[in-house]
Amino acid sequence: MSLILTIFALVFVTELISWIGKSVLLHFAWSAYQSIFNRNAASRQRQLKSEILLKKAELLQTSAQDQFAKWAKLRRSVDKGLADLEKLNAELNASKMSFSLKFNTILWTMTTGLQFAIGWWYSRVAVFYLPAAWFGPITWWLSFPFAPAGSVSCGVWQMACRRVIKIGERVVKELTDSSDSEPATVDSTSSSDNDSKSAKS
Repeated sequence: MSLILTIFALVFVTELISWIGKSVLLHFAWSAYQSIFNRNAASRQRQLKSEILLKKAELLQTSAQDQFAKWAKLRRSVDKGLADLEKLNAELNASKMSFSLKFNTILWTMTTGLQFAIGWWYSRVAVFYLPAAWFGPITWWLSFPFAPAGSVSCGVWQMACRRVIKIGERVVKELTDSSDSEPATVDSTSSSDNDSKSAKS
């Protein structure tokens, strides 16, 4: 893939991730990770929750005075279940925090970090050349900082791609918002009939 398309693809993916939201992607990635590598802990958590709810319901229906032995046994069982659930939740939360740190690091490395690396590695390379005298005295800025004169540098091309993608995103949002919020049409005949009825009364 050429440099011009590589940079555009990287900027597009970065902006797409920003538009979707890292928290949403993290939620889906964590759910997939749990279902593949941590299935036993997740199923154990669901099982504990359902058992605790059932025993709590049974405990509420048991009289502490008339059926004290049964009530005390259920109470101990509920307390033990809550303790086990709390311990399991702490383990899963620690695992999720570790996963979140790794996921965000990989995400940053594959998008923003890779853009920085490409911009530094190809800082003296022209992404493409401009026709002579198209932009006059500002041509030097388009090759900033180290690209050959009369060309567009990686940094400037990244900024241009990001700007175009953001404009496209704004246009798409405005189009979807306008289609969702179409004004409701008012029936003029029914309103005039109502006005005439109110005038007669």
